[in-house]
Amino acid sequence: MISESARAAAGNFLHNETQFHLGFLPTEQSNPLTREMDKKFARSSAEGVHNLLEVDFNVLQMAEKIFASIQFQTFADTMLSTLKSGKKVVFSGCGATGRLSILLESMWKQCCANSSACAPYADQVLSIMTGGDFALVRSVESFEDFQIFGKRQVQELALGQGDMLVAITEGGETSSVLGTLFEALDRKCTVFLLFNNPAELLAEKLERSRQAIRAPGVTVLDLCCGPMALAGSTRMQATTSEQLVAGAALELAARALSGSKAEDFVLNFRSVLEQLTAADAIQAMADFVDFESGVYRDHALLTYFADEFMLDIFTDTTERTPTFMLPPFVKCDDKISPPPWTFVKNPLYSTAETWNRAMLRKLRCLEWQREDYAAMHAPEKLITAPPEIDRDELLKFQIGNENTAARTVTGRDAAVMLTVCNRTTPEFIQAFRQHSGAFAKTAHLSLGGNTPGDFHIPFSCPASPVDLMEHMALKLVLNTVSTGIMAKLGRVSGNWMSFVNVSNKKLLDRGIRLVSELGGIPYEESCLAIFAAIEEVSRNTAPGETAPSIVQYVLNNLRR
Repeated sequence: MISESARAAAGNFLHNETQFHLGFLPTEQSNPLTREMDKKFARSSAEGVHNLLEVDFNVLQMAEKIFASIQFQTFADTMLSTLKSGKKVVFSGCGATGRLSILLESMWKQCCANSSACAPYADQVLSIMTGGDFALVRSVESFEDFQIFGKRQVQELALGQGDMLVAITEGGETSSVLGTLFEALDRKCTVFLLFNNPAELLAEKLERSRQAIRAPGVTVLDLCCGPMALAGSTRMQATTSEQLVAGAALELAARALSGSKAEDFVLNFRSVLEQLTAADAIQAMADFVDFESGVYRDHALLTYFADEFMLDIFTDTTERTPTFMLPPFVKCDDKISPPPWTFVKNPLYSTAETWNRAMLRKLRCLEWQREDYAAMHAPEKLITAPPEIDRDELLKFQIGNENTAARTVTGRDAAVMLTVCNRTTPEFIQAFRQHSGAFAKTAHLSLGGNTPGDFHIPFSCPASPVDLMEHMALKLVLNTVSTGIMAKLGRVSGNWMSFVNVSNKKLLDRGIRLVSELGGIPYEESCLAIFAAIEEVSRNTAPGETAPSIVQYVLNNLRR
């Protein structure tokens, strides 16, 4: 029997939350190129890898248009003039785009650390991540649904007239990111909005998007590049396009400040794609997909060890949790939750030192208390039990060289050293060898450079101030590998992430649509089944027990 509370919740979502019904957006739809992705990976990992990378060429087509546009020229010119005037440039995002925002800030600070011409501008580029830095390693559920949270984060950075806000939202509709945009407008900032759906479609269908797109003072960069390779997974082509465009503007600013000439970003990105789709690169990625999926199939854990590119790895590994319903990263004092399948550590430094090296700034976490949530009219559950997402809580995720034994609990666990274009040191390699000794398996995944590694992906690119193409290549590799691994493990149906976590309204709508399509039932019936399952699973899952995927739970019930 379906409870009255489940019926009421489903009815409320169907009739009162229509602004979160997003199936009309290209970023939420199934890409025809990858409709049989699960079958291709079942036949051959190399075939599956090639299929995934095909869709990334749509980003190249978008780049050819956007880099020639007056909007991008305005974007780049404004960024440079803002920096020269001593004002702040702030990237704002949520989820994958929030992690991108943090990465862009870090890329700029690393550039300034290496360039005397850029050094005076190091502290002028900042980032806002919905949920604060804590959300870099573990998603803060439901925060993206509230504009007021984004507004509050802009207030805490004290943005004002002359500052520049770059709001990045893959779908063009994320409430918390639009909240940062509206607050920045109120504070007389210059505002740019980057997203990946047709602007007119968003303006026609969604009130909050229409208000942002048509607001005086907002310059829109529509980076639409079609549906994702994995349906709805905007961590893939959508965020790739945003990283390319926003990173290019940073690169142009750095080159102008140092007096060097601009690069051809379209040509360079095409070279990245061509190198990664060469036969030997595809085979290396395919072999690594087989290796990592084999670790998980053996019910073991895998830990990436890295130094310079840790934020890039976090951007991918953290997103695996909501995308594929995997156990999230756990704090060192959590003795109940299951360990994450994947983790990231730096073998050279403590956790605090690792964060300092990755961020090149102090941690920027939210210290909000009950009274703060009450003042923002947050849901009662947040007022009653505020989430623990402050700096001290973030430091409990031991990403440094402490407690490596926590990742060797099954006796079959693997340690993977990840290097990019020779950007490593003998000290790092020695530290990896020291800490990986307790693991049953070790491997070296290398992108570019002249150190072959166990899985070597040939790649090279010209040196640049913010190392944009190195970051782009690594993102494409990690997206492809992690998606391929989940396809091999049966967590992808066709090209849908059938183990999606329904932890916010966007993901809830996505789960309803997925059940509707795969289960062959109307959206309304699927919605009711999802809300009933949420209640049943919550009631029947003990503390510390891994909850089943709501979508899979409903699909299994339908099959029965």
